[in-house]
Amino acid sequence: MFDREREWSALSAFATDGAPGATLGVVSGRRRQGKTFLLRALCQATGGFYFAAEEATDGESLRQIGAAIADHLGSPAPLSFDSWHQVVDALLSLGRGYPVPVVIDEFPYLARANPRLPSIIQNALAPLRAERDQSRARLLLCGSAMSFMGRLLSGNAPLRGRAGLELMVPTLDHQLAAQFWGVDDPVTALKVNAIVGGTPAYRREFARDDVPAGPEDFDPWVLRTVLSPTSPLFREARYLLADEPDLRDTALYHSVLAAIAGGNANRGGIASYLGRKSSDLAHPLTVLEDCGLITREPDVFKDNRTSFRINEPLVTFYHAVMRPIWSDLEHTRDAGRLWERAQRRFTGNILGPHLEYVCRHWTRHFAPEHLLADLPNRVGSGTVNDPARRTSHELDVVAYGLDDENRSPILAIGEVKWGEVMGLGHLERLARIQALLVAQERYGAADARLVCYSATGFTDDLRDRAATDAGVVLIGAADLYQ
Repeated sequence: MFDREREWSALSAFATDGAPGATLGVVSGRRRQGKTFLLRALCQATGGFYFAAEEATDGESLRQIGAAIADHLGSPAPLSFDSWHQVVDALLSLGRGYPVPVVIDEFPYLARANPRLPSIIQNALAPLRAERDQSRARLLLCGSAMSFMGRLLSGNAPLRGRAGLELMVPTLDHQLAAQFWGVDDPVTALKVNAIVGGTPAYRREFARDDVPAGPEDFDPWVLRTVLSPTSPLFREARYLLADEPDLRDTALYHSVLAAIAGGNANRGGIASYLGRKSSDLAHPLTVLEDCGLITREPDVFKDNRTSFRINEPLVTFYHAVMRPIWSDLEHTRDAGRLWERAQRRFTGNILGPHLEYVCRHWTRHFAPEHLLADLPNRVGSGTVNDPARRTSHELDVVAYGLDDENRSPILAIGEVKWGEVMGLGHLERLARIQALLVAQERYGAADARLVCYSATGFTDDLRDRAATDAGVVLIGAADLYQ
């Protein structure tokens, strides 16, 4: 098991809690993150019960879980249940005498076949109920359908307030992903991360441990894995949408994702790409957000301005690079020519925006305190108006601090470039934007550091300036992995 110490500790503490009474836990996360591995290992280590639901009718699921419980108990014949009330009580009885985890994996499949199941579990865990009070079962419901799992404990849902554990298993961040893939070169690590993200299964099961041997092997690696019709990664982005039950009009959702991957990050740009009104996008954007496929990122300077980012890099890669040439990729024997022609889209639509996200994440969570004179409390991007020049300036990174009076001064503003050597011209642009913020007298930007992030490098005169001016900070690709 790689990394997952926090998740394993939380599951272990929950499963072995000796307090009387059955308790409920919910485990969620996008597919391929290792949830099943964790829960199976937990049951093996503690003698717990594990059941993986399938897409089946309610009656077939009752027979399957009856057979699984009988096998766990060593019964010579399957147990027969007429209802889920009996099943839940049988699961609670497994915990009589000592705490034991009782896992139902892919719970959304069961709830889709029987929508009353959450209410049945709620009633089974009601206070002063003998079956609950005499049990120490640690019932764990797990699922990958993010929209469903997100509603399970929210609002007026039946299980609201019943859970003693709510665990989200996240993807690996860019630093952990580089360690997991075993990629030492920082630029190559960023490129790999921009395609497959931090999903562990993509290395082990999907790419069969095929890892770029170095910078010169990156393009051949892309051709033999993601762009190869014989590789599971080739169609994975399509399957990710099919796994979400709330995405019924898949053509619409693919078009929305294609708009975002194409650089149309705000609502107006997406609407223009689809040929629809902005008001028509409220529902599909909300559904994609609930499914965990996109993130809504507010402008740090304008509350009414929002941009959208795709959470899964493989989905971005599919829509920006693969979808426009899908038929050719399926039938051609010369994918190298197609990949070469797609380099502009790969750099502009994928590497650039992905590096901006990584730089914001690094600034928020990994930047040393002395670098920005304080630890940032919030990091985002924003747009600054320039009335004198009748234009506006985009800031890729804006880091806010938090002083003793709960005010939020700006600690740093930054610009991110993937394939461009940054020089004094970029620094002068940041200084101009800083002056505009200072003139507005409400951001506390007078002492903000000016940060240049580049995966390509910096000119000598900019390096000389940073060496003598503490207000200028240079962050290269290698720094993002420290």
